[in-house]
Amino acid sequence: MASSFLRYSKKKQIIMSIKKIKKIKLKSLYKSTNKLLPLNFNKKFQIKVKRVFFVYGKKNKIRGEHAHKKCSQFFIPVYGKIILYVETPNFKKKILMNHLSNTGILVPPKYWCSIKFVTKNSVLMVACDQYYKVSDYLESFKDYKKYLKKI
Repeated sequence: MASSFLRYSKKKQIIMSIKKIKKIKLKSLYKSTNKLLPLNFNKKFQIKVKRVFFVYGKKNKIRGEHAHKKCSQFFIPVYGKIILYVETPNFKKKILMNHLSNTGILVPPKYWCSIKFVTKNSVLMVACDQYYKVSDYLESFKDYKKYLKKI
């Protein structure tokens, strides 16, 4: 089986592929004096947004380092350059995000994510389809792998 897929049991099969991580181009509006990047969380948006938060980071610092059981996350760089690492026990993908690219990354549940702030004073916005619930978090990679084997 290809390295981007996981098989955990004969009874149940979970297929996790890098193809499920979606890079989404955001439409921006330009005028001679500015640029506007509107986000409409309507029926056409990829997820039904229930929560938004901002992560501020110092250069070369890493945040995240967890997975969600049910929560999908849409990562949008607001300022600076940020690396998003998306991982499973069988693969790891490095995605460079830049606030100038007008691009967001949609990560479904059950993927281990970490972010690294590449530039000083970087800001990342994260839109989620679940309200905050501590029981949704898998905060160690060991627990994450155990969880994947159970489902």
